[in-house]
Amino acid sequence: MPEDIIIVGAGGFGRETIDVVRAINAAASEPVWNLVGVVDDGPSPVHGARLAALGVPHLGGIEELRSYGASTKYVIGIGSPSVRARLSERIDSWGGRAATLIHPAAVVGSEVGIGEGSVVCGGAQISTNIVFGRHVHINPGAIVGHDCRLEDFVSINPGAIISGDVRVDSETLIGAGAVVLQLLEVGPGALVAASACVTKNVPAGATVRGVPAR
Repeated sequence: MPEDIIIVGAGGFGRETIDVVRAINAAASEPVWNLVGVVDDGPSPVHGARLAALGVPHLGGIEELRSYGASTKYVIGIGSPSVRARLSERIDSWGGRAATLIHPAAVVGSEVGIGEGSVVCGGAQISTNIVFGRHVHINPGAIVGHDCRLEDFVSINPGAIISGDVRVDSETLIGAGAVVLQLLEVGPGALVAASACVTKNVPAGATVRGVPAR
């Protein structure tokens, strides 16, 4: 029997997460997930219409998730690391159980540990000896090199490249097309702007941009 799952967030990444759920089901001999719907406190009219076009119901606000209990898993489809962290703490206090979703078109190497609540999208490439914390997002086409560690609530946006032996600390966002060179650390709460090239360690809470990133 497929497990019930609810996605938190009706925005872009929430709908990409719907695609991941559907791809997992399509690749399996029997459905893995029963997508109950999406919860969102205030989806915009545009996001609501796009959700409806996918045939997925908006169940109500996030508080509605509480009524489903621990028998229904959840995944947070919201790109902001800090928002994911706050919502996870709130939902887990209700006894929520997070699902882990890996698109069948992602490439995942050996000795990889992926924390609960994480979402790996199609086209992502995950090398060997890698650890992801909880609620990590790997967007389409992103690459994570060997021996990396990504802590809780990290987002790696589309096409970004994390080279080998890199540590990305909690609640950090690596922008689309950015590159982090090998043996570096990106501190907690940092933002690496799109297309930046990180050549030295990034302090906690910093925003860096450009080539080389400053």
